[in-house]
Amino acid sequence: MSDSRMDRMKAWRLPRRPKMAPTAEDADVTGDEPPLDVDPVVPPEERGRTLRLAGWLAAVTLAGVVAAWTVWATGSPTEADLREEARLVGKQELLIGVKDDTPGIALRDPDTGRYEGFDIEIAYMVAGELGFSPRQVRFLAIKTEDRGRMQAVDQDGRFATVDLVVATYSVTAQRTAQIYMSEPYLETEQTVVTRRDHVDVASLGDLAGEKACTLATSTSEDQLRQAGATPVNKNRISECIEGLRAGKFDAVTTDAAILAGFVAKYPKELRAHDIGLSAAERWGIATGRNRALRTLVNLALYRSYADPKDRRWEKAFDTYLAPLQKANGGQQVAVSEQPWIDEPDVRRWPWERDIP
Repeated sequence: MSDSRMDRMKAWRLPRRPKMAPTAEDADVTGDEPPLDVDPVVPPEERGRTLRLAGWLAAVTLAGVVAAWTVWATGSPTEADLREEARLVGKQELLIGVKDDTPGIALRDPDTGRYEGFDIEIAYMVAGELGFSPRQVRFLAIKTEDRGRMQAVDQDGRFATVDLVVATYSVTAQRTAQIYMSEPYLETEQTVVTRRDHVDVASLGDLAGEKACTLATSTSEDQLRQAGATPVNKNRISECIEGLRAGKFDAVTTDAAILAGFVAKYPKELRAHDIGLSAAERWGIATGRNRALRTLVNLALYRSYADPKDRRWEKAFDTYLAPLQKANGGQQVAVSEQPWIDEPDVRRWPWERDIP
C-alpha cells in the first residue's frame, strides 16, 4: 500500500459500517493490517466515566422535564381552566343585570323590550369573549341597591341571580371587599344637574341647604351630607330627574355619564355643572363571588384594550356617549379612551403569545 493512500486513510476515517466476512479482494488490500471498522480498545476507567456522564445527562434532562411539567401543571390557570371553574362550560344563557332607564347608557324600549346604550354594548362585547352569542344573553333590570347582591328583576317581577352586573357600578375598596369586580371599563366623574334657572354650581358646597337627589348606595350620598345638602335617595335615576323637572328637588348629582343623556334629552330644561372634583369614577363589572369569572372578564377587557384592530369599545363610545357632549357643554361626559388594564395572569400556549 502506498504511503499517500495510508496518509489519506488516516486523515479521513470512514463511517462505521456493519461487519462483513472478508473477501479475497479485501485480503489483497488489507494484508496484515487491522480492519478499519474495528472498535478501539477503551480502558475500563474511561468507559466508567462515559457511563457516569451519560447517566448524569439523563438525570438532568429528566429533572428538567419534570420541572417544566410541574410549572405547567401548578402554574397560572388556562382560559379553559377558568371557564370550567367559572361554571361556564355547557351554560346556554348568560344573565346580565343592567340599568333600564338611563339614556345613552342602558335604556329599555317599553314597546319592543330591546335594550340599548354604552353599557349594553360593553356587556355584549364581554359576553362574546366568554363564548356567548347575543341570542344567549338575557338582560335583566337591576336597581342600584341590588347590584352588590347580584339580584335583578325579570319581566314578570321575579328576582333572579345574575352572572354579571354591568350597571354604572363604580369600583371602590368597600365594594371590592365584598364582591369581585373587574378592572374599569369607563372613567367619568361626578357632576350636578339642575334646572336651567338655577344659579351656577361650582362645588357640592353650593348645594348647602338644598334638596339633592341621588341614587341609593351611590358614592354621592356621603359627599352631599358633608357638603351640607339634604340627600334624597332613589333606586332609579329617572325618578330623580322626574322629581327635578317637577320642582321636588333642587339638584341631582351622580356620575356625569349617567346624567348626560337626560341633559341631552331635555336641553331646554336642564343643565350640567362642572363641580371640579378630581376623583374619578371608574365603572367595573361585578361577578359576585365568582373569582374565575372576574379573571375572564378582565381578559375580555384586556383584549379589547390591547388589540388595535378591536374597535368595539370605541364604536360603543362614539355611538352612545360622544353625541351627548354637545348638550353638556364644559362638563366632560367621560374619558374617550378605554382605561388602561394589566394583562391578566392567564397561562397561554407558546403559539398564543402574540394573541392579545
